[in-house]
Amino acid sequence: MFARITNIFIRYIQRFMPDPYLFAIILTLIVVLLNLILVPQSNLGDMVHVWYQGVWGKQNIFIFALQMTLILICGTTLAQAPLIKKGLKYLASYPQNQVQAAIMCFLAGALGSLLNWGLGLVIGTILAKEIAKRLEEIDFGYVVAAAYMGFITWTSGFSSSIVLANADPTSSLNIIYKMTKQTVGLENDIFTLYNIIPIILTLIAFPFILKWMAPKEIKPIQRNFLLEEETTQIEKPSKTFASRLENAWILNLIFVIAGLYVFCGPLKGKVTIDSMILLFTILGLLFHWTPIRYVKAFCESAKTAGSLLLQYPLYGGIMALMAYTPHSGVEPLQTVLAKAVVETANVYTLPFLNYLASCIITLFVPSGGGHWAVQGPVSIEAAMALKQTSPQYLGKISMSVAFGEGVFNMIQPFWALPILALAGLSIRDIMGYCVMALIFGFIFFGGALLIF
Repeated sequence: MFARITNIFIRYIQRFMPDPYLFAIILTLIVVLLNLILVPQSNLGDMVHVWYQGVWGKQNIFIFALQMTLILICGTTLAQAPLIKKGLKYLASYPQNQVQAAIMCFLAGALGSLLNWGLGLVIGTILAKEIAKRLEEIDFGYVVAAAYMGFITWTSGFSSSIVLANADPTSSLNIIYKMTKQTVGLENDIFTLYNIIPIILTLIAFPFILKWMAPKEIKPIQRNFLLEEETTQIEKPSKTFASRLENAWILNLIFVIAGLYVFCGPLKGKVTIDSMILLFTILGLLFHWTPIRYVKAFCESAKTAGSLLLQYPLYGGIMALMAYTPHSGVEPLQTVLAKAVVETANVYTLPFLNYLASCIITLFVPSGGGHWAVQGPVSIEAAMALKQTSPQYLGKISMSVAFGEGVFNMIQPFWALPILALAGLSIRDIMGYCVMALIFGFIFFGGALLIF
């Protein structure tokens, strides 16, 4: 049954799913249409101006986009370190068939995403490539899709944009602090039963789901693409002054010590977006050991971010259109959609209904931090109207938005772009399998909000 249902999803997605760049353009047009229908006195000319402000103007998301891009690149660079790659090759020697390969790549992606979303996004795919070099009888798209399914846990982990913002009173994304003058620590969001239980269910159930939906027809792998990096040889450094500097490990070590001092001293180990970038940068410097190795790995990893840099401005425009209001007193589309879902909520149902609204908004704003900027004010306002302003409750409200982001990213192609670049695949090769992850993830995370 699972295989038949999955095949239906695969067939229709391969026929109708456009390139992710076109997907973003189509979403932009849908938001414009929804504004014209749902926002009174909307003006097409004004919306074009607002869209420009979101893409390149004063409302752009360039700083946040650069932060997210650096987290991705630093995570990818760390995963490419020789010691970590050696460990991945060791793990790749264990799977004996495509089901075992898919399960291993999923677990690597899921556990990696809990630590850092940039690391988790790519580590499963790198592992899939190592396995595919050894095993020929596997459907590579299926295995890479399994690696991407692990990304469903990122919003529940330590690098979640919303979680990091909640803990930092200076963050522009800390909506809770702006509205209630409170910060929400990790004990009130990720270290809670409603977050831990669905993660455990996901880690246990998804391997069985992957086994049941495994394809019987094996598609051929582009082995030349997989073996390209094997032909790359490390050049023996010449004894020039420049080469000695490039291979001077002491320079890396100085930066590592300075970075650890800042992280443990002035930052006091505080988990923020910027401190995560710092931490994974210094770990990358340490594991690559010499400056030139780190530079080459970083530049190679940066190739995975090209598609993100192309599309991020478009999503900035979508976010601006979601917040567009023609006159004061007229609610923007983001508020209309969020309120339409939560207006009948009570204390017990608000987190789940907020989760449903998050699932819808994720299709238009596929960025955890950007999404929170859109939905956060409405969510916290609804909680305050119900006289629920404790850090515990506000933490649950914020995580309900995070859950919707993580679950519906399974069918939003924005974050699949880096792994597609790494794997040499198209979005149509993996998205059909990811629909099953969406269905079960929706049940696990949504159910936890109602039960715990």
